Amino acid sequence: MKEIYLDNAATTKPHPKAVEEMKIALTTAYANPSSLHGMGIKAEKLIKEARKRIANKLEVNPKEVYFTSGGTESNNLAIQGVANSLKRYGNRVITTSIEHPSVLEVFNRLEEDGFEVKYLSVDNTGKIKTDELKKFLNEDTILVSIMGINNEIGSIQSLAEIGELIANYDNLYFHVDGVQSFAKADIYPEKLGVDLYSISSHKIHGPKGVGALYIRKGTRLDNLMAGSGQEAGIRPGTENVPGIVGFGKAAELIPTKEDRDKIYKLKELLVNRILDEIEGTVLNGPDIYSGACHIANISFEGVKGEVLVHTLEREGIYVSTGAACSSRQETPSYVLEAINLRKEMIEGAIRFSLSLEITEEDINYVVDKLKTSVTMLRKIMQR
Repeated sequence: MKEIYLDNAATTKPHPKAVEEMKIALTTAYANPSSLHGMGIKAEKLIKEARKRIANKLEVNPKEVYFTSGGTESNNLAIQGVANSLKRYGNRVITTSIEHPSVLEVFNRLEEDGFEVKYLSVDNTGKIKTDELKKFLNEDTILVSIMGINNEIGSIQSLAEIGELIANYDNLYFHVDGVQSFAKADIYPEKLGVDLYSISSHKIHGPKGVGALYIRKGTRLDNLMAGSGQEAGIRPGTENVPGIVGFGKAAELIPTKEDRDKIYKLKELLVNRILDEIEGTVLNGPDIYSGACHIANISFEGVKGEVLVHTLEREGIYVSTGAACSSRQETPSYVLEAINLRKEMIEGAIRFSLSLEITEEDINYVVDKLKTSVTMLRKIMQR
């Protein structure tokens, strides 16, 4: 039976070259990188090389890249770190209604701690309204946090326009959750006026358990943990050397624009065949080329998304109903609610997320199995 993995927004398969470099690090550079002896220095050099590789892709100074345990920690460090550091300048913070839980939950806590939190609404494509952001910005605002690409529907925010608005204010930082946008779009934080940019290894064919946070030079940020001086004291604790090495190699191998165009073509084939050949289907959020190359969220009327996920799994097809971190929860997707999707269409929503490993043959196989599965499930629901 075929195995077709279309849940790459949740996690990606590690690239063989990243795995190979991790093996070398595990077996030949296992010393503590803080140790002064030769083996420690060897491990430290591997970290420096990985930091340089990631910085090159972001077009920033390697000294502005700090390693963490993943996207969630990077988001927490950025948001809480700025809030703690700048609270004497103001208490208003701004985010959107469709952020990842690792952002929204932090803002919920800030609200409990007395911060004034403003949540930007989005249109039916998942984009914020810049007029609303303008209305919320004032001299009391210390942080704006907006994701680059939404993890459920693939909407892409206009970061350059947002950065220009924020640049007009003092003591105001711009954070971007770039977990889905790193390697999927040409986003260069320094050029866009972004002060903090969160990324994750396992979303770009690297290992799990490692991420990074870009912190623009001069950005004031309180650390969240006490300890030794690793990562310039921003993120203390012995570094995950093999994970960082794998992350660095995966970053070096991220898709080119030509590669992303190939993924767009696959997405186009998938979406058009589904919408043309299966009645009662709709593409949620942005249209094919206005959204991210790798994410397509489609609703199947009269079908429960969770049931369809397991039906496709029996055919060797792996998809999801939304964000992996919240897919086991019974509450409806707040992202799909935010774009005003009808309840029954939210319940029938499936997220397909692609990678370069997927072929046209795979897409055609998936759509053929979808047609059979949806027809069968609709008949069962009508009994």
